[in-house]
Amino acid sequence: MKDHLTPPNFIKNIITEDLKSGKVQTVVTRFPPEPNGYLHIGHAKAIWIDFTLADEFGGKTHLRFDDTNPVKEDVEYVNSIKEDVRWLGFEWEELRFASDYFDEMYERALILIKKGKAYVDDSTPDQIREMRGTLTEPGVNSPYRDRSIEENLDLFTRMRAGEFKDGERVLRAKVDMASPNMNLRDPVIYRILHATHHNTGDKWCIYPMYTFAHPLEDAIEGVTHSLCSMEFEDQRPFYDWVVRETEMPHTPHQYEFGRLNLTQTITSKRKLKQLVDEGHVDGWDDPRMPTLSGLRRRGFTPEAIKAFVYETGISKSDGAVDWKTLEHFIREDLKLKAPRTMAVLDPLKVVITNYPEGQTEMLQAENNSENEELGHREIPFSREIYIEREDFMENPPSKYFRLFPGNEVRLKHAYFIKCNDVIKDAEGNVTEIHCTYDVETKSGSGFTGRKVKGTIHWVDASQAVPAEFRLYEPLIANVEEDDEQSEDKTFLDYINPNSLKIVQGFVEPGMKEVKPQDKFQFFRHGYFNVDSKHTTPEKPVFNLVVSLKSSFQLPKA
Repeated sequence: MKDHLTPPNFIKNIITEDLKSGKVQTVVTRFPPEPNGYLHIGHAKAIWIDFTLADEFGGKTHLRFDDTNPVKEDVEYVNSIKEDVRWLGFEWEELRFASDYFDEMYERALILIKKGKAYVDDSTPDQIREMRGTLTEPGVNSPYRDRSIEENLDLFTRMRAGEFKDGERVLRAKVDMASPNMNLRDPVIYRILHATHHNTGDKWCIYPMYTFAHPLEDAIEGVTHSLCSMEFEDQRPFYDWVVRETEMPHTPHQYEFGRLNLTQTITSKRKLKQLVDEGHVDGWDDPRMPTLSGLRRRGFTPEAIKAFVYETGISKSDGAVDWKTLEHFIREDLKLKAPRTMAVLDPLKVVITNYPEGQTEMLQAENNSENEELGHREIPFSREIYIEREDFMENPPSKYFRLFPGNEVRLKHAYFIKCNDVIKDAEGNVTEIHCTYDVETKSGSGFTGRKVKGTIHWVDASQAVPAEFRLYEPLIANVEEDDEQSEDKTFLDYINPNSLKIVQGFVEPGMKEVKPQDKFQFFRHGYFNVDSKHTTPEKPVFNLVVSLKSSFQLPKA
């Protein structure tokens, strides 16, 4: 991936022609989230497209909050979105809010009423829904559709003055109830909401609908290329109608691209909020969540995410991308960045009976065999160590090359050891194993004698640092976002009970001073990130970012 470039795509071609023809002098895009939840991986593609395309052509991008619904919006979401955009490496030209333009939006609504293009409707939401018709049947005119301009102006003014209750009246655009496009069947453009707004306080008790406000915001800000996902394609005729009929001096143009869908991933804000509100996850930044804050806490990097969205490209296709594709890019990003060290997640004590009691020696180990710039470290080695419980079997199957009675293995960065005795408790559980070591086999000593087939990792028992490890599987198992679900089930019924497994183990003593967001490759386990919420000075907590290997391969171009 080249920084500040997008792959060849149809939007880039459009912008190139617009600049060449003089239709556009400066490219202006915007990223316009609604502050009613945290951003997720799908938003990363929209952010990248908006900012990168503008930057590529020397233009600018606004960060604009479409805050038209005070009931669902919160300053917490505003702050989290700012943090996520900056974390991805982008900086906006200007920070805007839809609420900055409420006065002008109101005036533009008055223009529609005076032109006979909007009317106040007393119908209930259910009645309006019924009057809209279906995909095969045209809508039916509201009994209030032919109110006089004077009456509509009076009622709309009184709506603003707070004379009516929530839902008692709405303002609708007068377009075409017989249109085959349902979005043109007199959509509601203002509703009554007696609610305090995070930006405007109690100044307003009527609020514009998103589909009315959004094109006006683009027009006010001089946006040249309004980029959005394909789900808004059917809204484009109304977008153009609003800009034209409200007589905006600037005319923006909307272009749609395929949204980013991932397998085994729920990205509905409503569903994600439900997971948070009902306590199924540890907040919006739970490492199992597909939110950018969750991915960040888990250990994904902005570089990996941007490389991932670059690979998916920009087109009108709406297909689902395999989650393993994203995992591929975080492996690629971390393989040269992350120091490689040893951690034992399920400890089994090993006593090296012929090693001198009370003695400790320091061994040299490279931090990353593929990146010499990360240097070396020293690790202690003494009579007692911990190994992974799965690296020992009392009665192993054939082709098991790790530790078992009578077998010899190499300790990573250390010596050969041979298992001689197995110590068990009263229930027959293995509590420790006794081995001997061969002093001539020290790693790096040039030993060229006998060979062993197995190499296992370990940590020194006397200086090991206790640590917690959080291992993850997909949060939602065996169901996709758009799967049809039976009437007696919801997506919550598909929550994976094994999505989080917490285990206690040890890391090397050099890991005592790790900080949140430090990343490591633990030998044979995977890439891990120091958790930012649960890590304490006394005990680090490591989140599994991704396992070391996958059978997945990128499709050939």
